[in-house]
This record gives sequence, structure tokens and C-alpha cells, in this order.
Amino acid sequence: MNNMDISECVKEWEDLIVDYKRLEAINKDYATKLEEVGELQASCLKELNHQRYRMSIMTNALKRMDKKGTKDERVVNLEKEIMKRKAMLHEIEATLPKQNSLYLKVILGNVNVSILNKNDKFKYKDEYEKFKLILSAIAFVLAIANLYIDFRPLQLILIFLLVWYYCTLTIRESILKVNGSRIKGWWRLHHFVSTVVAGILLIWPQNESWEEFKHTFMWFIAYISVVQYMQFRYQSGVLYRLKALGARHNMDITIEGFHSWMWRGLSYLLPFLFGGYIFQLYIAYTLYHLSYNPDATWQVPYLAVLFLLLHCCNMYTLLNTMYKKNHLRGALKLRYKLRAIAYRLSNEIAVLDQKWRQNKYNAKQE
Repeated sequence: MNNMDISECVKEWEDLIVDYKRLEAINKDYATKLEEVGELQASCLKELNHQRYRMSIMTNALKRMDKKGTKDERVVNLEKEIMKRKAMLHEIEATLPKQNSLYLKVILGNVNVSILNKNDKFKYKDEYEKFKLILSAIAFVLAIANLYIDFRPLQLILIFLLVWYYCTLTIRESILKVNGSRIKGWWRLHHFVSTVVAGILLIWPQNESWEEFKHTFMWFIAYISVVQYMQFRYQSGVLYRLKALGARHNMDITIEGFHSWMWRGLSYLLPFLFGGYIFQLYIAYTLYHLSYNPDATWQVPYLAVLFLLLHCCNMYTLLNTMYKKNHLRGALKLRYKLRAIAYRLSNEIAVLDQKWRQNKYNAKQE
């Protein structure tokens, strides 16, 4: 190809002209389809809002009938149908672009971050999981390095990494929330508080208080990084099994906190998680005592309060989950079993339906 003469170049160019015309036709069709998609999305949103508006009027009317005591069989049937329709509308809404949250509008502007393709949604969620895992490994290495090397720029690199990590997490989690992930509000709040903590650590001057605290903090980062890795490995396996049984949503994520679905086989991990929460409390206590030092700056008491807040948030989630587990253990087991049975039955029905269609097709061919 490198030794082409002028006649071969002309012929190659003529072939490229034909290819370019084909590309133009495809691009024109693509642009037309994009406009059609935008119009269809707008029509769907309009009809969706219309359905909800009409149903809200009906719901209010049915509530007034309940208060008057005029509840007959038709009212009960209508309430059931409205509940079903709400669930169906929620599924339809998941396929349409959503408005950004206020936080995303402030950070990114009015950019559409809705991912309409299911495979792309799962890819984005997996990228989020990999991002957490990689940054935890980097933080562990930097924390260990800071334990043996007393070099201020290296300390600042780790803390700046934490600021960037938590800021990025809050943005990514907001995008996941827009795309249907059921991230709890308390978990996002936990990361917002962690961002503030990392920001205050970044501007803490290198004084006597910091010199007393830095080794404790580096040990904490190293310990938390290891626990996060252990929890990621455990939770990713549990989520995979529960999603396969239809018991969890495909956009659910692994988290460093607690959730009801984590309890199977968690006994080996519980001591490490408790240790992390106790470590947070110890850091809050250490910072509280350091705040009485003559050279202590305003960062010390603020950090003590914020670490105590993080500890309380984690402990509340743990205790609340344990309480729910004890009261709903039987119900959860029954629900998971029923979902597993329903999932297997649906697969078997699909196989039988496929065989029936194949036999019917074969009979027609004969």
C-alpha cells in the first residue's frame, strides 16, 4: 500500500467517495432518528404526567369516599388498579431521561446524565465499583508510606487524594441515583461529611497537634482501606447471588456501611467492621483531647465533631439493621424463597414456551 502510484491513488479516492456517500446517508438517518427519539421522549413524559395527574384526582376522590364510609367493592378494585398502574408508570419512567438533582445542576450544569441503555448503566455501575476499589488500594499504599516516611508533601498527596475521591464519589452516586440506583440518603450524606472532613484535613497546618495525630490517622486510612476491600469482595458476591434470584435490583451497589442483604455469611467480617467504627470513635476522642493543646487550631474540634458524627451514623445504621433483622428475619427468608421460586418458574415457563413454539413451527413445516 505504501508504494501506490497515482492511478491507484485516484482509484482509491473514487472508492472512498462511494464510502463517504454511504456514510452521509447513514448519518442523515441517524440524525433523523435522534430527533424522533427526542420527540417520543417528550410525548411519553407528557402522557406520563397526564396519567399521574388524573390518578391523583381519582385517589383524592376515593379518599373522600373512605371518610364518608361509602366504600364498596368497586372502590376496592379501583384502589388496587391504581396501585398497579403506579408501579407500571414507575417502570416506564425508568426508561426516560430524568431531571438532574440540585447538586448535579450546581456541579455539572443542566447536562443530561440519564443513561437509557441498560448495558451502559451496568457498565457505569461497574466502573464506579472499580473506581472505589482502585482508590482504596492507592490510599492504603500512601498511608503505609506515610507511616515510615515523614515527608509533608506525601501527606498532602494522600489527603488531597481523599478530597478528590469523596468529591468524585458524591458526583458518581448522584448520577447513579438519576439512573435508578437505590442508594440510601444516609449513605450519600456519609460521603458528603467525609468530603468535608478531608477538606479540613487538607488545610490543617503542620503544627504540634498534627504531628501527634498524623500516625493515628494514617493507621486509620490503612485499616479502613483493607476493610473496604474485604467488604467489597464479600458484598459483590452476595449481590450477584441475590440479583440472580431476583431479590435485588441490578443497579444496587456495594457500600462500606450496612444493609439488610449483607447478613448471610457476615460473621467473619463483623469484628473488622466494628473495629473500624470503634477506630472512628477513638479518633474523635483523640481530637477532642488535642483541642485543649495551646497550639491547636480550629480544625481540631471541628474534626472531632465530624468524626463523632460519622461514628454515630455508622453505628445507628448497624443497630437499626440488626433490629430489623431480628424482627423481619422470617419474613425476609420467606420473601427470598418465594422470589427464587418465582424466578425458577418463570425460566421453566420460558423454556416450555420456546419448545412449544418450536414444535408448532415444525408441525407447520411438515
